[in-house]
Amino acid sequence: MNDTIANIISQLKSLTLLEAAELVKEIESTFGVDTSISSAPIMAISGAVGTQTEVVEEKNSFDLILSEVPADKKIAVLKIVRNVTGLGLKESKEIVDNVPKLLKEGVTKQEIDGIQKELEAAGAKIQIK
Repeated sequence: MNDTIANIISQLKSLTLLEAAELVKEIESTFGVDTSISSAPIMAISGAVGTQTEVVEEKNSFDLILSEVPADKKIAVLKIVRNVTGLGLKESKEIVDNVPKLLKEGVTKQEIDGIQKELEAAGAKIQIK
């Protein structure tokens, strides 16, 4: 890389976000280009410069599915299902008898850990989606 390009790169790194936005507008008007047409090359360039930050959202709501209940463990699992869901005996029995079945949706990670430990200790298997 020659000195001119290295100098431009170092100046670009020192720009504030507002200054960078103004620079983009000025480049668009001066050279008659539209930078909003394709964002992939711009993202690749900004990633090379080190200005791109990647935002990864962590999932915080899960669905809990009762996937398997051994025949000899149904009563123990049924009690846990009643406690977890707040359903009556008939509804809870229907879930336990017809696996795989959605047990609870919109569950937090902390709730899942507790429920999973109880159900697995009773002999059931669950899936988290």
